[in-house]
Amino acid sequence: MNEAAATRRLTVLLASPRGFCAGVERAIAIVERALESYGAPVYVRHEIVHNRFVVERLEAMGAVFVEELDNVPADAPVVFSAHGVAKAVVAEASRRKLLYLDATCPLVSKVHHEASRHHTQGRHVLLIGHRGHPEVVGTMGQLPPGAITLVETVEDAQAIEVPDAAKLAYTTQTTLSVDEAAGVIQVLRKRFPMLNGPKTDDICYATTNRQQAVKAIAPSADLVIVLGSPNSSNARRLVEVALAHGAGAAFLLSRAAELDLGLLDGVERLGITAGASTPEELVRELIEALKRRYAVEIEEVTVTKETTHFKLPRALAV
Repeated sequence: MNEAAATRRLTVLLASPRGFCAGVERAIAIVERALESYGAPVYVRHEIVHNRFVVERLEAMGAVFVEELDNVPADAPVVFSAHGVAKAVVAEASRRKLLYLDATCPLVSKVHHEASRHHTQGRHVLLIGHRGHPEVVGTMGQLPPGAITLVETVEDAQAIEVPDAAKLAYTTQTTLSVDEAAGVIQVLRKRFPMLNGPKTDDICYATTNRQQAVKAIAPSADLVIVLGSPNSSNARRLVEVALAHGAGAAFLLSRAAELDLGLLDGVERLGITAGASTPEELVRELIEALKRRYAVEIEEVTVTKETTHFKLPRALAV
């Protein structure tokens, strides 16, 4: 490292809140507590949260990640991921008499309950979300086939046909871009004036807060780095939000070792945030890597303080 590089100043705009949310903390704690209570292996259906660093750490402790219950032995405990599962998965676990623990985020469970309530009241449900995402698969699996229609984009909202416009409701994936979802909802409400919606926004508090924090740093950042895994919906949305709100550039980074320092050429003000599935350890790792090359000055930009905490399942409570 040459002296010029070592002394070049770099201002880091550190978004807050960032990183783990209460639902992620709860899900990880459920796996950790299950390993303590039952011993290894503990099976987990789907990645507990969308972050490879977290998954690999839990694997080292004895967690075994599988995509389907067929891969879970009859005598082993299994944890359902934070994204939630379809009713058919729970029914299959019960049929096989598996010991299962549900790590579904309570805010995702709230969406499940809303969808079920609307269905019981005779409404067709429109789910705003991204096709194939585990949370969307789980939510659609709460109701019989055909009872939910997925709406991904404004274009979908403009073209969608419904069974009865007078008996219609919507709900959303919890990790969407707040602005993107608002555009879809606006179109749906214009087309279907009798559309029922949630009493409070389905997009979770943590997703909203992290997007607001990125909006606060983006206009003055030459570049925004979002720490998170490529399959993390909320992390990818942060990149989109940064670009939409004035960042000179933005990209997703799994961890510091993957950073091409050439991308920082000409960058004087660097924004950093982390998706809700990303541990703070990876933020510290990136900042330490930057300090080895630059004279780093950190400005933490805080838009709110989070105090939400979710209890563990009764079976694991101490």
